Amino acid sequence: MSLPFPTMSAEQAAELVEHGMMVAMSGFTPAGSAKAVPRAIAVRAKEIHQSGEPFQIRLLTGASTGASVDEHLAEANAVSWRAPYQSSRAMRKRINAGEVDFVDMHLSHLPQSVMFGHFGDIDVAIIEATEVTADGKVYLSTSVGASPTFLKKAKKVIIELNRGQSRDIGDMSDIVIPRRPPNRLSLSMSHPLERIGKRYAEVDPAKIVAIVETDQADELGGFTDSDELSEKIAGYVVDFLSNELASGRIPSSFLPLQSGVGNVANAVTAGVGKSPDIPDFFMYTEVLQPAPFDLMRSGRLRGASSCGLTLLPEQMQEIADDIEFFRDRIVLRPQEISNNPAVVRQLGVIAMNTALEVDLYGHVNSTHVCGQNIMNGIGGSGDFARNAYLSMFVCPSVAKGGKISAIVPLCSHTDHNEHSVHVIVTEQGLADLRGLAPGERARTIIDNCAHPMYRDYLHQYLDKSTAAHIRHDLQHCFDLHRNLMETGSMLA
Repeated sequence: MSLPFPTMSAEQAAELVEHGMMVAMSGFTPAGSAKAVPRAIAVRAKEIHQSGEPFQIRLLTGASTGASVDEHLAEANAVSWRAPYQSSRAMRKRINAGEVDFVDMHLSHLPQSVMFGHFGDIDVAIIEATEVTADGKVYLSTSVGASPTFLKKAKKVIIELNRGQSRDIGDMSDIVIPRRPPNRLSLSMSHPLERIGKRYAEVDPAKIVAIVETDQADELGGFTDSDELSEKIAGYVVDFLSNELASGRIPSSFLPLQSGVGNVANAVTAGVGKSPDIPDFFMYTEVLQPAPFDLMRSGRLRGASSCGLTLLPEQMQEIADDIEFFRDRIVLRPQEISNNPAVVRQLGVIAMNTALEVDLYGHVNSTHVCGQNIMNGIGGSGDFARNAYLSMFVCPSVAKGGKISAIVPLCSHTDHNEHSVHVIVTEQGLADLRGLAPGERARTIIDNCAHPMYRDYLHQYLDKSTAAHIRHDLQHCFDLHRNLMETGSMLA
């Protein structure tokens, strides 16, 4: 059935994007990310630059994206401003060089900020879908992200109609856009898989200026196999959760899990699934990764609420081949729902996220190396950590062969303060910080989580610091960071 919308090539659609525009693109991780049109915009930008004319856009997405968005556009120097999150080497390089203005945000805050115009108008939204109807129903592909809000607020909409994505995946979506304050209603959700919305997003058909047909898989990176370090971290997490369950501090039916993005988080979730002491469980998370997907097939994971499917190609094919099994076990939500603080608190989510560094009192830096250069962004970790029943942060105790300690006297940048951090885990051990005063927190983190080569230094720092509720020596609290910047090693 033909649609009453113009059909264009990616190159023709790219011509609709002009210098200085605010452009919103679908994607939450590479899942569901726009592909053909952003690549065409990058090519166009290079051509315009070669003619001596400027061409840069302001770029909004739900979270990180595939290579066709951040990598291609950054390499083409086609972005002047970026929000709210990225994981691209090329984009990161331009941000840290001061060539791209980057706004790092809690992901649950983004849709409301867009709705109220905090960033100005959205000139064009480029959204991947598996189907669009004449009356404006848009069935999204492998992620929901902020696409429903982008469709609502954009002046013009370009739909990438991806024939390579299963139409049935769109039926996993549960889309609702909350009312604006002060008339916003509470979310009635008492179960991770409870549906409260529609299976499609909506757009004013008059705003659709182009349909670009594509046939492309998500540009998903690989996951490394679990290593000894990750297995150790996972072991400490599993033992802790098992003890909490046995003590009655976690209900016998268990609680929904949230797991951040990355190989360590993936390994920890796999470890939880292997434990005979932990019952079959649900997830209420922002991204569904390969390890929990395998647990779903085995029955250990009973179902998952997520915002996107960051899976291996063969797992995506498995969903397409057996959609009846997965259709009611996976719910894909907008990020203001998947990361909603009220729902996280209501369901009693156990949050497991990754840290770059942790200081002696439990503050966590998730984003900036030596407090200066960004890695990716805070993402959804703050949405979950601040509101979780249990908030856990995991990381290796050292990096670069021991030249960098993840446990430091004072974080060079703080994303999560001590009040939002309950448990720290490294391959050295686990620090349960609940109920501990600052001095106890510091000694527990050093003894349980710091690498042995750094423990003496950290204890000496603590002992030499001025007596106070929180002991610090402001003349020496960043000595490890200064050593790293000057010599390449924290222990100079």
